[in-house]
Amino acid sequence: MAELNKDFQIEVGGLLMGPGTPYVIADVPGFGTPDLRSQDVDSPAGDGVFPGVDYYGMRAVRIEAAIRTPGDPAAAADALAALHRMAATAAVRKKAGALTSLRVKWPGRPARRFYGRVRRAEAITTAQLIHGWVPLDLGFDALDSTVHDDVEQSLVLPLDISQDAFGFKAPVIAPITTGVSNPATRPGWMTNRGDLPAFPKLRISGPVANPRVWIAETGKALQLALTLGPGEYVEIDTRLGARWVVKNGFGSAQTALSTSSRLDQFQIPPGRSELRWTATDYTNTTRLAITWRDAYTAL
Repeated sequence: MAELNKDFQIEVGGLLMGPGTPYVIADVPGFGTPDLRSQDVDSPAGDGVFPGVDYYGMRAVRIEAAIRTPGDPAAAADALAALHRMAATAAVRKKAGALTSLRVKWPGRPARRFYGRVRRAEAITTAQLIHGWVPLDLGFDALDSTVHDDVEQSLVLPLDISQDAFGFKAPVIAPITTGVSNPATRPGWMTNRGDLPAFPKLRISGPVANPRVWIAETGKALQLALTLGPGEYVEIDTRLGARWVVKNGFGSAQTALSTSSRLDQFQIPPGRSELRWTATDYTNTTRLAITWRDAYTAL
C-alpha cells in the first residue's frame, strides 16, 4: 500500500495515480451523494405516492485520467498494462464478497478510502501512444457508501470482570469495591472521530467460554454460546460484505450467536464510547481485540 503524501493523489486497487506518477487525473465525479434505493409506494386508492425509506446504494465513481510519459511510448505502454493488471485481479474479481479499496488524498485532510470494485479500466484511444499520451476512463463502484479513514484503529482488552447488572449480592462483606473508581481510566474506551457509526471487526482468543461483548452507550451486544480452548479463536466481522462469525479461520460459528445478537446493529457510534465484555476464563489469558476505521459521510 503506497503512502498518499500529495494532495489529489488517488490509489485504486493498489495502483497509485496523480501527482508524482505517470497517471494525470483530470476529474473525479461520483464523490457526492450515493445513489438512492427508494421504497416509495403508489397510493392504491388515490393520487400520489406514499414515501418509504430511502436507502443509500453504491457510489459510482468515475476517474477521468490519462497516461503521460512524453517521448517514451514504452513507458506509457507499461503504465497501461499495469492498469489492466490491477483491474483484472482475480482475488477480487472471482471471489464473492471480496472488495478492493479506492484511497483518496483530498486537500486539507488525511487520506480516506472507499471499498468496492473496479468496473472499468479502458484506454479511450491509443492514437497518441507514440507520443506517450493515453487518455483513460476508469470506473469504480463504491459498494459501501461510507467513507472510511485510511488509518485502522485497534484496541486489545483483557477479560472485563465488571457486569452490566446493577446492585449487590448478599452477603455483603467489607470492604466493598465497585471496580475502577475513575471510569475514564478503564481500558475499553474507543473513539470514532467520524460523523457516522463504524462497523468493527472483533477477535476473541481462548481459553474462554460464553463470551459476551457490548458497547455501553448503545446497549448493543454480541453473545456467543461456545467454548474456545488454548490457541483457538473466533473472529466476528460486522462490516458490509462480510458479517460473519468464523472459528479458527475456517469454520463458521454463526449458529453460536444468540438470537438477540445483530451484526448489522453492532456499531461504534461517533465520538467516545466504551467497549466491555464478560466471559468465563480461569487463566486470565483470554483477550478481545477490536479494530475499526473512523466513518464519515464525505471526504
